Amino acid sequence: MDELRVVARFVVESAQEVLPVFEEAVAGDYRPRAAVDAAWEFVHGAERTKLQRVTSLDAHRAAKEAGTETARLAARSAGDAASAAYLHPIAKAGQVGHILRAAASAARIAELNAAGDPAVGDTAIEQARERAAPVLLDVLRRYPAAPTADNRTARLMSTLDTALREPRPS
Repeated sequence: MDELRVVARFVVESAQEVLPVFEEAVAGDYRPRAAVDAAWEFVHGAERTKLQRVTSLDAHRAAKEAGTETARLAARSAGDAASAAYLHPIAKAGQVGHILRAAASAARIAELNAAGDPAVGDTAIEQARERAAPVLLDVLRRYPAAPTADNRTARLMSTLDTALREPRPS
């Protein structure tokens, strides 16, 4: 559970950062906020319960309904934060998305808010790498590398994954 709390903290920090993007775009839809709140409850010691599962699914539904890419990415990040409490121990590459996709989504949102400047996304990925705790690195390394895809968010996630798996200079 302690490891899951570290992973959930990493994910919810990214989701918390971009939650205002969703809330500004879709006023009155509190599903992503509820998912972020449920994730924080778990991070701060609450048992993982149906609350994290339900709010995660609700936030992902909100993402599907959002009208802009930034709002979709922000809501999906919130859903990922709540679901991080249920990271699977099965070593499949898809699980890496539950650990890193929110940070990659936050980086993509930063890019989009900077007129698509990829340097902004790269900087956000580096900042995410710097805040990754050693426990998170241990958990991440139990899984295969992130799956690759053609969209920018997936490429950012792959970049972060690669950077986190490389030994850090002492």
